[in-house]
Parts: sequence; C-alpha cells; structure tokens
Amino acid sequence: MDNPLVKVGFFGPAGTFTEEALLTQHDLAAGELVAFPSIGEVLQGVVDGAVDVGFVPIENAIEGTVNATLDGLVFDVELRIIREVVLDIHLHLMAPSGTSIEQVTTVVSYPHALAQCRRFMAEHLPGAEPVAANSTADAARQLGARRVPGTAAIAPRLAAELYGLELLAEGIEDHPDNQTRFVAVAKGRIPAPTGHDRTSIVCFQDADRPGSLYGILGQFAARNINLTKLESRPTKRGLGQYCFVIDLDGHLDDEVIADCLAELHVGAAEVKFLGSYPAAGAGAAATRELAGERRSAAHAWIDALANEVEH
Repeated sequence: MDNPLVKVGFFGPAGTFTEEALLTQHDLAAGELVAFPSIGEVLQGVVDGAVDVGFVPIENAIEGTVNATLDGLVFDVELRIIREVVLDIHLHLMAPSGTSIEQVTTVVSYPHALAQCRRFMAEHLPGAEPVAANSTADAARQLGARRVPGTAAIAPRLAAELYGLELLAEGIEDHPDNQTRFVAVAKGRIPAPTGHDRTSIVCFQDADRPGSLYGILGQFAARNINLTKLESRPTKRGLGQYCFVIDLDGHLDDEVIADCLAELHVGAAEVKFLGSYPAAGAGAAATRELAGERRSAAHAWIDALANEVEH
C-alpha cells in the first residue's frame, strides 16, 4: 500500500496491542489512524467508508480465535483480508502511583488477557476479582482516569505510558511464546502474489449430503495444498449447522489454488472468499525473496530452452 494518506481504523483506544502491531507497518502507520471502541465498529467503519482499511486481531496462540473478528468477516461484512501481522504479546500489571501489589483487590482487562495470566493471578493475586473490559488499553485508560483504589489493569507497556500508570509486575503472561495474529481488511482488494501467500475461505456444508466435509478436504488433498488452519463455526442459521473457516498456503492467482476454489464452489453449499494476502511470520521475507529468485531462474531457463526451438 503506497498511499500515506490512507485512513486506518483500529481496535482501540490508543495503547492496544492492535495499535502496537499496526505501528510496525510503516505504510499504514503513515496514514491517519482512527481508534474504534469495538472490533465490530472497525469492520463497519470500513464498510461505511469512514476508513479505508481496518486493523483488528483475529487469532491468539493461547486463547485461539478472536470470535468478534472472525464472525464479523464471515457473517456480517463483505471485506477482504489484505495483510496479516504477527506480534509477540507481553502483558504487564499496572496501577496508579503508590499502589502495591498487596493492595490489589480487582484486576481489569480484556477477557483474553485475563485468561492468559491465570497462573500469575493464582500465585500473586488469589483473592483479586477479575473484571472484563473492552480491551487491554481501555482497562488502562479507565483506571488512569478514575484511579480506583485497589484496582490494577493488565495491559501493554505502551498503555501504562499513555495513561500515567506504574508497572507492578512485568511479563506476567503464563506462556512466554504468546503471539497474536492481526489482519488488515479493506473493500474489494486482493494484493498481488508474492510467492509466500495465504488464502482464507469459508465453506458452508450441505447438511443433507453425507460426507460433505470429506469432499471439501479431498479437494485440497488431491492437489497437495497445505492447510494452515481448519476451524468450524456455527452458521447462526440453526442448531447443528456449521461452516468451516480454512486458511491455506497459496494465492488465488496460483492456477492450482484457483482450480481448487472453483471445484469447491461447484460442490459446496456456499463458499465465501476472505482474501489472498502475504503470509506473515518468521522468515516470511526471506521465503518471498527465495521464491522470487526461483521464479526468475525458472523464466530464464524456459527462455533459454525456447531459443533452442527450431523454426
């Protein structure tokens, strides 16, 4: 994305992990950043044209899928995933100046964050009441504004700096390898293939046809397409009715991927395309560079062979 004037909506307020991940993307961070109080409002902001791009969390390594994002993309809006970003997550306990950890009786944070700190809470704050907030940063924002005695928040380090809180304990997450995956979404856009891409789709089963899931998965197996995620979600259309959210290696522009999706469209009750976009993660840039070099070498090889053809 080259336009630095783009408006980017993110799951706020200021100081969330979402904003922290967004700030790692220099082209997006150069735009006008707009905080929204909920994930649903970010997605709707893109649909309504209030912002050009939405940036939201979609999956955590410990707690799994962020349902508000996934269900919004599957059922509520027609948007494309255009990028994914993976961020290491470190959670900190913070409170107004002068508060000691022994004085804490209430801990406020986003439910996913509270769940990711169960061990620390049990060992150091066994009697503290966990209270849910709209986001980790919103918990810190409210505490910074009201400074309720005996209350602490679990949030990113950036939130403590923004809202005038002091860190009582650092890195309190139960699992040190915790990461969250974020996605940028927009209307009607599919980024060009890079050689290291991911495609996301949703397949709705035909409930009256035996073996429909086997038929869906068989299309990928027959083409040796690697699935990186397979998750079932209730369709909200009736008890026992499920759809399958699938992430796979490759891009819509790849012939084998396009052929697979076409067959799925024929055989499944419904297929929704969520996007093809550059894959994130360790080594992603090197993988794309290697893919580009191999592609260039392959074209050079074909050109050399073509020159040997007698006319």
